[in-house]
Amino acid sequence: MRILILLFIFTGLTSSNTDFKNKKQDNKFTNLVFSDEFDNQGSPDDQKWHHQVIPPNNGGWHNDELQHYTNREENSFVSDGSLKIKAIKEQYSYNGSTKEYTSARLNTKFAFTYGRAEVRAKLPSDAGTWPAIWTLGANVNETGNYFGDQYGSVGWPLCGEIDIMEQTGWDKGSTISHFHWGDLNTEEYMDTGGKTTVPNASSEYHIYAMEWDSESIKTYVDDTLVFELPNTNDKPYNHEHYLILNIAIGGNLGGDVPSGFTEDTFEIDYVRIYQ
Repeated sequence: MRILILLFIFTGLTSSNTDFKNKKQDNKFTNLVFSDEFDNQGSPDDQKWHHQVIPPNNGGWHNDELQHYTNREENSFVSDGSLKIKAIKEQYSYNGSTKEYTSARLNTKFAFTYGRAEVRAKLPSDAGTWPAIWTLGANVNETGNYFGDQYGSVGWPLCGEIDIMEQTGWDKGSTISHFHWGDLNTEEYMDTGGKTTVPNASSEYHIYAMEWDSESIKTYVDDTLVFELPNTNDKPYNHEHYLILNIAIGGNLGGDVPSGFTEDTFEIDYVRIYQ
């Protein structure tokens, strides 16, 4: 959701992958509770995915992003065994607000507490693109949230956010894992995270994963541990979250969009959640 201006890419990254030894996942989550192998053709499965299209910030999205999200097949579709989320340079209007780019933001219609979330994906290669695999607490009161107030209704960051993978628009050779939350005792905004090198992120599939339990949250790229956050009682990471896949254009982590940009694609081979 990233409502605040995110300066962490410059000042707030408290750790990088160099602080950790490579560590394989614990393999303690073995029960598959949600998956999409993207074996259909056409629109994403509407029994599993919710397109979030209503701009929550006065006709736009947060962080000075430049796109509208749509539910059109031009921006998200399944073909040849993978989901494609496509960002396109085109003028598009929604409820009287006009933007120069379109993309898609897909949220799972599945909420979970604890487990392993795993996404095998290729990332867009063009400057200005900001792909992300992340979660929000299902009690978030954001406009267009699929769950409404089913799990409660709090603002960001009190709902908690887990950025399993983000990639800036200016560094396509690495990815970020980051956490944003509101302290449950003081409501103070808190954040921390790490960064790792990912060779060939746009030309080869990599597995971006999170392992989450009552003690900690760990993020991985393939078998490399990127960051581990202790899951203490002052953090909002002991209730239901849902998974989000999207590409933003421009904004705080997208940066400048080249004048020659036309379109780029975030390709997802599968999504699996284990408990």
